[in-house]
Amino acid sequence: MERRGRIIATTAGLGLLALVASGCTANEAFFFDLPEPATAEGPIVQNLWQGSWIAAWGVGFLTWGLIIWAAIAYRRRSKNDVPEQTKYNLPLELLYTIVPLVMVLGLFVFTARDQTELLSVENDQSETINVVGFRWSWAFNYLDDEVYDVGTPGVPPTLWVPVDEKIKFELTSPDVIHSFWVIDWLFKMDVIPGKINSFEITPNKEGTFIGRCAELCGTDHARMLFNVNVVPRAEFEAHMEELRAKGQTGKLESERVNYTGERPSERTVL
Repeated sequence: MERRGRIIATTAGLGLLALVASGCTANEAFFFDLPEPATAEGPIVQNLWQGSWIAAWGVGFLTWGLIIWAAIAYRRRSKNDVPEQTKYNLPLELLYTIVPLVMVLGLFVFTARDQTELLSVENDQSETINVVGFRWSWAFNYLDDEVYDVGTPGVPPTLWVPVDEKIKFELTSPDVIHSFWVIDWLFKMDVIPGKINSFEITPNKEGTFIGRCAELCGTDHARMLFNVNVVPRAEFEAHMEELRAKGQTGKLESERVNYTGERPSERTVL
């Protein structure tokens, strides 16, 4: 019994030492950390993520504990010892069949519930923005204001949205699959050619946030960056006026850039 206790204590100590040596916080080490949600919908993703990891670590600790216990309690005590031979154990086999099935179904139910809530489109937004992902940058069509903005791989564009207002995004692509991802929004969605993917989100924190393409889409995928400015309504309206003053009116259907980051001489604007 004393030896068993020493083994358990040593194992726990080594685990703690590994955590400290890694330089990670407890949240980082156990994968609980996510950026602080910057949208009203963000806590849904955060809760699902953390709940999934809590369940996973619970199963892991139980499994590791049973392995260690079995290794100690049923270890060979002499060279002549032979473990009891059994062909099957019906209750045990039912247990390790039913329990994983219940766990998978439980995870599916929670995921389906949250996914349905996140992807529901109620069409009660205050602004609608068409995001065009192209090789290799982004264009933003502010449909209600009839203006647009566009970037290049060398000059990432900035998406402007009003704070505490529901925004509907319509994602389109003229070439290959991209993925629209604003890290602090805890949300991303693929941008697929020939299809409009839509979602609604309510940014509730002012500031500048980083966005990028999360789908490997080609040579300059790593340069498909953009910024997001979440600002009060008055600043948003002022920026819309700035775009009008620049002559960036209408809807930008497509804009291509070459590998040097130079814009083409022609573009299609409706």
